[in-house]
Amino acid sequence: MAKRIQFARTGGPEVLEYLDYQPAEPGPQQVRVRNRAIGLNFIDTYFRSGLYVAPALPSGLGTEAAGEVDAVGSAVTDFKVGDRVAYATGPLGAYSELHVLPAANLVELPEAISFEQAAAVMLKGLTVQYLLRQTYPVQPGETILWHAAAGGVGLIACQWAKALGVKLIGTVGSPEKAAQAKAHGAWATIDYSRENVVERVLELTDGNKCPVVYDSVGKDTWPISLDCAAQRGLVVSFGNASGAVDGVNLGILAQKGSLFVTRPTLFGYANTPERLQAMADELFGMLTTGKIKVEINQRYALADAAKAQTELAARRTTGSTILLP
Repeated sequence: MAKRIQFARTGGPEVLEYLDYQPAEPGPQQVRVRNRAIGLNFIDTYFRSGLYVAPALPSGLGTEAAGEVDAVGSAVTDFKVGDRVAYATGPLGAYSELHVLPAANLVELPEAISFEQAAAVMLKGLTVQYLLRQTYPVQPGETILWHAAAGGVGLIACQWAKALGVKLIGTVGSPEKAAQAKAHGAWATIDYSRENVVERVLELTDGNKCPVVYDSVGKDTWPISLDCAAQRGLVVSFGNASGAVDGVNLGILAQKGSLFVTRPTLFGYANTPERLQAMADELFGMLTTGKIKVEINQRYALADAAKAQTELAARRTTGSTILLP
């Protein structure tokens, strides 16, 4: 028997239960991982609330963790018991002591990266990798806009952008978060609680706006993002922290300057074991060279996952949060 977090109905953090469960034996292409540290991410709240649909209820939760291989399926050749591994692309159930998942979803974890570091950075770091290196391959000297720059993904983006020679303008909600984003490499910050984001972007870019806008906030920032994108610019909507963007009229893209829009996910980029490992290797390289530092500012026991999600949703967290089984 092992412990895990599960939910039998969608709703607020109160639907999360900490229960005993019997993990399955791995199938031929599967691996069972003993989690040592588990990542907490906004996407977890989307499944819990019902914004994203879980495969079946009751369901486990979470897609990211790091640990050691506990058992392998009969056809698995790339991993063996005791290997250090990490994962970020699910399936749901990472909020657990033991988790069974496809071997194709695992990456090898170098000795130089701790379990806590990996759990704190895998999903967020791989997200930044595909956004900055694939969705829109940013170039040195470009000025880009990134909403929620002091969040877990945002602080990694600030560092990665600076390492690439890119000027990142980060939106934040307080002077404290502005200072944090600047300390992590943001070129400039805009405090949306007291400044007009569109006006400040025009000032900071000499009226040129940004070739790409990265928006994980969603509903509340969607109109702002459109107004901050340069002509033929790209708006990358990759999250729904304030609610989903809906009722989009394509005509608005013409009015705002022949804009492009995309709604990418990590799963759409890390869709083969080779691509996933290559993305992870680049991320781990940024960590081991010190170009990116992971700040784990909150640690909770696995049993306290509901409290951790409450703090995350209320934007009372900074950097990364992990759960410890």
